[in-house]
Amino acid sequence: MRQSSLVVIANRLPLDDSAAPDGACEWRRSPGGLASALHAILEQTPATWVGWAGGVGPAPALPDIGSLRLRPVSLTEDELRGYYEGFANSTLWPLYHDAVQQPTFDRGWWETYRTVNQRFAEAAAEVAEPGAAVWVQDYHLQLVPGMLRELRPDLLIGFFMHVPFPPPELYMQLPRRVELLRGMLGADLVGFQREQAAHNVAQLAKKLLGAVNADNTITFDGRTVRTGAFPVSIDVTEMQALATRPDVVSQSKQLRHNLGQPKRVLLSVDRLDWTKGIEHRLTAYSELLRDGFVKVRDTVMVQVAVPSRERVESYRDLRDRIEGEVGRINGEFGRVGEPAIHYLNQPFGRSQLAALYQTADVMVVTPLRDGMNLVAKEFVAAREDGSGALVLSEFAGAAAELSQAFLVNPHDVDGLKETLLRAMEADSSDLTARMTAMRRHITEHDIIAWARAYLSALDHTGRLADRLPRTAPPSRRRPPRQRSAR
Repeated sequence: MRQSSLVVIANRLPLDDSAAPDGACEWRRSPGGLASALHAILEQTPATWVGWAGGVGPAPALPDIGSLRLRPVSLTEDELRGYYEGFANSTLWPLYHDAVQQPTFDRGWWETYRTVNQRFAEAAAEVAEPGAAVWVQDYHLQLVPGMLRELRPDLLIGFFMHVPFPPPELYMQLPRRVELLRGMLGADLVGFQREQAAHNVAQLAKKLLGAVNADNTITFDGRTVRTGAFPVSIDVTEMQALATRPDVVSQSKQLRHNLGQPKRVLLSVDRLDWTKGIEHRLTAYSELLRDGFVKVRDTVMVQVAVPSRERVESYRDLRDRIEGEVGRINGEFGRVGEPAIHYLNQPFGRSQLAALYQTADVMVVTPLRDGMNLVAKEFVAAREDGSGALVLSEFAGAAAELSQAFLVNPHDVDGLKETLLRAMEADSSDLTARMTAMRRHITEHDIIAWARAYLSALDHTGRLADRLPRTAPPSRRRPPRQRSAR
């Protein structure tokens, strides 16, 4: 494989799981997913993406996607269980999301996680040009920066943590806490969604590594690592263009008709995960129905839950609980032809999402903990006429930027009920003022601005950032098919 001056390393390749009719590879997009975040950048910037293709066994041979070259990494069935389902998603994921669900510590998972991270690092070392920039993504690959520095000390290495990074008292529970911290700090620049995460890492580096911290720098073992907050964003231009497309506008009107032309539509779009607060949301809505504040004849809730990690037992249990609760609510409060909640456990395409965003009167984004939550930003981008209300969890990274949303503590069910009612009953002029301010912010802080800020901080020469367009260009390819979020 040819070498590249920019290499992205992520757990998954940005591919649809099924081939297009003509055999070509297609870009895979997910609500709030990494592929969505990087799509507008790598569509225009030649690079190599190192990642897992999604199956078990030998890595497949894959063609390029435009100017993006693909370098697949193989996983065995045992590695999938130990590295991905085990250490990444049953140990790190819950711990990094404030231990909302108890993390599982399994010594065997650690060895598999380390072996797979080494494989990713070796693959990147193979495809990177001398002096290239390598951008490592997220908690699945936290050891890769340190491993890659040992293999290729000539490289410029960046690491970005898309999920929250926990406070020291939680992180200290990890049996392999020092190795994980050293691995991440093998990068030249470690980026987070919020400043608090960078502060947490600095505290840990001082405590566990004896590091010296000053002005977003961590110095230990003769090296200085820079840290900072770089809130990830979306391709605002793409979502705005989708939302105004005639077929999407027509689809939105049809959706409203299919829902029975209700007075109000509440919408939630989540990956099926216990961090998303779906059960708390259903409880709050159920009590509003019970107490008569919401009537099925004029209000309907649409809950989209994109399938996720279906091989993991705790996720299957969550799906069963949510489906059972939706059935209970519809059985108690629904009427013939008028369910209280429309529940959809399936993936949605980009145009379908844009139509849903246009249909909603109130977008309810209430995760218990989230690194950012790009769905909230997509909803704002889709509201071209400035209408609509956004109910947003204080514990989503997006809350720091979208302060004009109706902010709420999703753990407080009574507070969530009151906030939902405020959003549903808000004056149109108030909603317009809020939405206008949020739209202005995301337009000025879109995906290109995020990448430019991060890559400028990584490479002070400006070589990387100068390769990016000033704004996200409209896609020249047909819209890719949506697959389940990963």
